[in-house]
Amino acid sequence: MTDRTPIVSLRGIGVRYDGAEALRDADLDIYADDFLGVIGPNGGGKTTLMKVILGTVPHTGTVTLSPELFRNRERLIGYMPQLSEFDRAFPISLREVVLSGLQGKKGFWGGYTKQDRRKAEELLDASGLGTIASQPIGAVSGGQMQRALLCRAVISEPRLLILDEPANFVDNKFENELYETLRTLNDRMAIVMVSHDAGTISGIVKHIVCVNRHVHRHDSNILTEEQLRDYDCPIRLIAHGDVPHTVLANHPCCHKHE
Repeated sequence: MTDRTPIVSLRGIGVRYDGAEALRDADLDIYADDFLGVIGPNGGGKTTLMKVILGTVPHTGTVTLSPELFRNRERLIGYMPQLSEFDRAFPISLREVVLSGLQGKKGFWGGYTKQDRRKAEELLDASGLGTIASQPIGAVSGGQMQRALLCRAVISEPRLLILDEPANFVDNKFENELYETLRTLNDRMAIVMVSHDAGTISGIVKHIVCVNRHVHRHDSNILTEEQLRDYDCPIRLIAHGDVPHTVLANHPCCHKHE
């Protein structure tokens, strides 16, 4: 039987930026076998929720991380940020980007072993980046940079992988390969993926989390209109053949507090 003790538990989370409310009284549990798709309108708090889990933004409420997310002092959480958050002018190569994912284990000045470098090369080769691994990050495409950032996020073998809009700037071929890779990774780690493309990810993730200041976790990846009304979530379902598609709509609770 699968242990249903959460590896991450958020309770009563609140975040404000310059007086503006980003999250209010947010609760969320994440389990070891989860593959969560996080959806919601722009500015609704999706990225802020991820940063709360990562511990990079001040907040009220409590964040509890399971001991299994730690190896000695290393926190076993991999993170793939939005490409816009990564400084493409920084003078490092794709290979160095991937190796930087080991800083939690090595420390900022820690030296990389032959095993570390071999692992980085294997990830780069598997992602189709082996022949350009020495290229500076400012000289590669957005899609190539996204692949490197995914390698960086998984090189430390995390128990939880957080991805913020990972399919941005990639072509359809790599997007399909990305989702297949994530399905495989989910066999050994929990995954939380922010996406604006709710229709696509609904066929990939196991559960949906709606975020619009408040947070609602749904029990499946298929949402009925009744569920959305009950949870006051910011999406509306549209049927399209055999594949469910969604579009974002205004969240009524936003207007109540503005």
